[in-house]
Amino acid sequence: MAKIDTEKLDKVIAAARRDMDERAKGYREQALKMYPHVCGRCSREFDHTNLSELTVHHRDHDHDNNPADGSNWELLCIYCHDNEHQRQLEAHMGNSGGSESKGKSATQNPFADLKSMMNSED
Repeated sequence: MAKIDTEKLDKVIAAARRDMDERAKGYREQALKMYPHVCGRCSREFDHTNLSELTVHHRDHDHDNNPADGSNWELLCIYCHDNEHQRQLEAHMGNSGGSESKGKSATQNPFADLKSMMNSED
């Protein structure tokens, strides 16, 4: 079996990450100038103290599709962005819950009985 040149592999990965970061800086800066600093899903507002938590989401999930008019971007907080990608992953894997659940909101409330659970631990 051929030995893997880990040093060369590390250099290739580092270069790819640098290139990705440079590309992201360009469209992120454009999007931040174009759109208000508000998450497009949860409406959380951002200022200079927490702007690093606001990300650019590509609507078509193609990070190389960056039209100058910003039509493929939306600003999402890191939590909503992670959620969006998880939903996309689950849909791709066929775990979306069927077409009848599209557009419906969650019905379970994990905190519904919190008060009684806290009182029972005393």
